[in-house]
Amino acid sequence: MLVGSREALEARAASLGLKFTFRAYDAAAPRMAQRAGQALVIDLPTAQPVVPGRLDTRNARHVLALLDRALEGCRSGEFQAMVTAPLQKSVINEAGIPFTGHTEYLAARLGVAHPTMMLIAGKLRVALVTTHLSLARVPAAITGSAVTATVRTVASELSARWKIARPRIAVCGLNPHAGEAGHLGDEEIRIIGPALDALRREGFDLLGPTPADTAFTPNALRGVDAVVAMYHDQGLPVLKAEGFGHAVNVTLGLPIVRTSVDHGTALDIAGTGRADASSLAAAIDTALELVR
Repeated sequence: MLVGSREALEARAASLGLKFTFRAYDAAAPRMAQRAGQALVIDLPTAQPVVPGRLDTRNARHVLALLDRALEGCRSGEFQAMVTAPLQKSVINEAGIPFTGHTEYLAARLGVAHPTMMLIAGKLRVALVTTHLSLARVPAAITGSAVTATVRTVASELSARWKIARPRIAVCGLNPHAGEAGHLGDEEIRIIGPALDALRREGFDLLGPTPADTAFTPNALRGVDAVVAMYHDQGLPVLKAEGFGHAVNVTLGLPIVRTSVDHGTALDIAGTGRADASSLAAAIDTALELVR
């Protein structure tokens, strides 16, 4: 099931020489298995024609309309999961619409206070306390409540969705060497450490605060079910180096299943047919596993 502009989809298939049939989705029609080369489409036309690789702020609201329609279907039970393709955050902001990302947008629509972004590559799972923030804003966002909420969400979802009875979670520090006993920063002593100690008293199996430069070594990862990083570029470069192209982004803490790709929009090769769809296929497979 696709949600998008049928005109744009048909134009792209034609330009790439793909023999593909798009059929209109009818919610009232009996559900039938789709054959290869066919797709059902919920057609939401764009405000302006789509040109591959060219951003147009006049189509920014169209992107959000796609998310809203998919979300509406997931909330009502019409759909079992949502798999999102990458979007260009800048064009939405330049259209005058504040937007930081899928994760935050969906959480706000669903009334979820603390969604958690977790990327998966094989056996490596990396979740984030903060997501799309400038690096200058990260330290202020590392609070005891944020660390606690993230760890609780990760542990809960690993138990519920991945059937791990008592997940072991490694939690990174914020500073180099996890603060070096306070000499390179004291967030580990003041904030992260106390939050983890309180969770341990509740029975959580936690490691850390762990220096991020060693948290992802093979020995450190042995027996660990997930790593919680403090910010986007602390954890995700390691995961993407490990599995770029087949990694999957899963939003934890939502009342729906939502997965996505591990990459951006690749505007420089849009419309050429050279884009690698492996991560999208992996995201679809992961969504199917989670709903089962």
